[in-house]
Amino acid sequence: MRWGLGRSRYTIAPGLYAIGTPAGDSPVLVTANYKMTFDIVRRDMRGHDAWLLVLDTKGINVWCAAGKGTFSTDEIIRQVQRANLQQLVNHRTLIVPQLGAPGVAAHKVHKACGFKVVYGPIRSDDLPQFLRTGQTATPDMRRVRFTLTDRFILTPVELASMWRYTLWSILALFILGGIGPQIFSFSAAWSRGIIAVTVGLLGLFTGAVITPILLPWLPGRAFATRGAIAGLATGMLGLLIFSASLGWLNSLALLLAVAAVSSWCAMHFTGSSTFTSPSGVEKEMRQAIPAQAAFLLVGGLCWLAAAF
Repeated sequence: MRWGLGRSRYTIAPGLYAIGTPAGDSPVLVTANYKMTFDIVRRDMRGHDAWLLVLDTKGINVWCAAGKGTFSTDEIIRQVQRANLQQLVNHRTLIVPQLGAPGVAAHKVHKACGFKVVYGPIRSDDLPQFLRTGQTATPDMRRVRFTLTDRFILTPVELASMWRYTLWSILALFILGGIGPQIFSFSAAWSRGIIAVTVGLLGLFTGAVITPILLPWLPGRAFATRGAIAGLATGMLGLLIFSASLGWLNSLALLLAVAAVSSWCAMHFTGSSTFTSPSGVEKEMRQAIPAQAAFLLVGGLCWLAAAF
């Protein structure tokens, strides 16, 4: 699932589940039916007794589902009534993830089914402490953290999402690599193509892995800018190692191509981060994509010219 393979099908049936051996006074936790979310909540609540009310979010995690409208007021009401929850517990409190709040109108839930909504901590590993302290969240429990580990574990899905672009680009680079004074050469296609593919993969890795890891320390506000800076740095490192054998046209092509590809790949990470909004992403794309295309075009022309 960390590679994004089959994520849309990685679901658990919505309904009421038991963690441990819950009784009438056990807390009721609300979550999404994305199975990774479901499993993480159960893991973090190991050793505790609780009811777990799983909403039908179409396999989407809590935060995204709240924005998409599947982690919603109506769905909470529906699952409470479907499970006859009022007959199983002697309290009327639902602990809803804080990140689900954008999709939930607490007063409507209370009016429709009699249950009060209490917003729990950001992360499920804080749930045991939250429950021990009488459902009181510390300021740290309300803060979204996006640590190096958080960013790193998201990079595989970024790589996996680009496999189609990568395969078509590899094919195109081998074909273009054969263009030269002899019109087309299979040996040139192989030798120059291998180098071009290596440069492309370097840009991909820089933008999809290195940039997210170094995100807080890279200058610039836009992800595309940060990716371009990381790509230029990686390209310069490559030039220091291989410039003697490349020549100036190939060197310029390497620098521009790595920066463009890295910038484009880094821009994709906006969907995995906690820093962006849809309008901000659209604005960034309008500004960045023409520049990325220009860098890639000039770099490509330099690379083709170096063959003659």
